[in-house]
Amino acid sequence: MFRLVALVIALTVAATTAAPAAAEIFVPVKEKARFLDLVKDRQLRIGLYNLSLNVLPDGRIDGSALGWRITGRWTWKDGYFCREMDWSGMAIDFNCQLVEAAGVDRMRFTVDQGRGDSATFRLR
Repeated sequence: MFRLVALVIALTVAATTAAPAAAEIFVPVKEKARFLDLVKDRQLRIGLYNLSLNVLPDGRIDGSALGWRITGRWTWKDGYFCREMDWSGMAIDFNCQLVEAAGVDRMRFTVDQGRGDSATFRLR
């Protein structure tokens, strides 16, 4: 139960964190090749939650959040990053997300093909 509450809090805060500084311009990433160039050999991170994800070219997702392991699968479909994950036994449903990049060090994912909440990650 604690993990469920922690996940809900973490995802809610991540989705509602303050907008990036005005100087940051997020540009849609519509091509799989561009996406893979940005994430190659790098981690997606949100430090506040000790969240780190590796999005691998073979379709796997591997990482952790709040000390618990995250695994998953992803695919690229019609210009969107589509994924399903498991957070230490808790399923995170399949969803296709709009991906946007601000330079080469920030990436924003917005659920429901850009119509829902978003989370911004640092690329490390």
